[in-house]
Amino acid sequence: MPAVLCVLFLAACEQVTAAPSSWVIDNVVIVDGKGSPKQHGSVRVNNGIIEAVGSLTFLAGEQIIDGEGLVLAPGFIDTHSHHDADMEQRLDAVAATSQGITTIVLGQDGFSNYPLVDFYQRRGERPAAVNIASYIGHNSLRASVMGENYKRVATPGELSEMQDLLVAEMAAGGLGLSTGLEYDPGIYSDANEIMTLAQTTASLGGRYISHIRSEDRQLFQAVDEIITIGRETGMAVQISHIKLAMKSLWGRADELIERLDSARSEGVDISADIYPYEYWASNLSVLLPERNFDDRAAIQFALSELVPPDGLILVAFAADPSFVGKSLAQIAEERAEDPIDTYIMLLKKSEKWQHENPHSDQITDAVMGRSMATEDIVTLLKWDHTNLCTDGAHIGHPRGVGSYPRVLGRYVREDGALSLEEAVRKMTSVAAKHVGITDRGVIAPGYVADLVLFDAETIIDKATYQDRSRQSEGVVKVWVNGELTFRNDKPTGARAGKLIKKLSDQPVK
Repeated sequence: MPAVLCVLFLAACEQVTAAPSSWVIDNVVIVDGKGSPKQHGSVRVNNGIIEAVGSLTFLAGEQIIDGEGLVLAPGFIDTHSHHDADMEQRLDAVAATSQGITTIVLGQDGFSNYPLVDFYQRRGERPAAVNIASYIGHNSLRASVMGENYKRVATPGELSEMQDLLVAEMAAGGLGLSTGLEYDPGIYSDANEIMTLAQTTASLGGRYISHIRSEDRQLFQAVDEIITIGRETGMAVQISHIKLAMKSLWGRADELIERLDSARSEGVDISADIYPYEYWASNLSVLLPERNFDDRAAIQFALSELVPPDGLILVAFAADPSFVGKSLAQIAEERAEDPIDTYIMLLKKSEKWQHENPHSDQITDAVMGRSMATEDIVTLLKWDHTNLCTDGAHIGHPRGVGSYPRVLGRYVREDGALSLEEAVRKMTSVAAKHVGITDRGVIAPGYVADLVLFDAETIIDKATYQDRSRQSEGVVKVWVNGELTFRNDKPTGARAGKLIKKLSDQPVK
């Protein structure tokens, strides 16, 4: 046989006998993310895409992974994440992947990595272990335009500048506009400023997500504001980490849902995300929307209605790190003073430190506050248009490492408040819909192979309010874009995460 024919013959043989590029995870309980009844079967993945689901015939030479009868679900989508904190040093994103999260949505509470094009370039050059999408932060735009002179309503010229920046950020791939209206500098914006920017966002096909103006004193008025934005712009709007964060509001979750359902019946596409903890996390000043640090009456109201002194815990305090880990009640007792005086002292120490260190990247202050009732959390979580989120990072609050296992372990397995199928639906397809992601969140042919394999009998959160970064248990394996990213309680080192940009850039299923 001539040499050339021999070479061609051998090449053909190699082509025929080469192992297929696909792999199969077999012997799993498939919870598809759509709310369908769970089913036993297999899932085939080829080049990062789900190719087939069900009772499969294996191909010769195909890699087969035994799922050992565990649950296989779509990778969880965290629609409100702060896991980009220290991401340059934490590209494994293990706080997220260890709970089954494969996609994080950043740019929350009005703060985003600005400009997005630079952030996306860094992540393109140094990918993370999870997929990343981002909103555009109103506070970030406002700070860029108004600088330190922000404690006022923006002028028409300044608002026009913000619009120009917003258009550029949308062009870079932002999902839409994010506001944090309890935080500086956004707290000083008026309704016209927000509506104008929202209308610009809607004209570009974006979405709106908001830490609304109040989660306590003026909750229902704040909800009315976001409903109005949805009604007048016609775009989808989402309430961030929905809650009833005031004792006098506890038990009124049904009333809140009724108001949201009424808006939906009018055609307003409003939804919400939620985390499953009674404690929130923020900064000290958030309890005083008027920012009057000497208003003892307002502080007394905050400490009796919004968070008790023994439920306000410092998790960061640059001015005096010895306070970290202590509650306001403990610090007041140590100082033999009224908790109101202690709170004023902490506020002023923090303000002074920030003034003296204007360019520091260190967190000035951060607290956790106990303000919610579990019954309300469950009621809001069960609303058909709520999806799960963490609102967390790798440090600071147990929600950053435990939200998804907590729901699956406590609310599904132990309490039976949700079925497994419904809980997974809220973590996947519902979450994807709420942020405009179209190619993830479901186990079905054609969808991206973001997958999590977990033990429904053991999955549970382990972090506590004292040990806030303790990793959850029960997640066995995680795949991101078809690559094994987490197994045996550790990251694999794979950095398969991709950038997910606005809806128009994604394939439609």
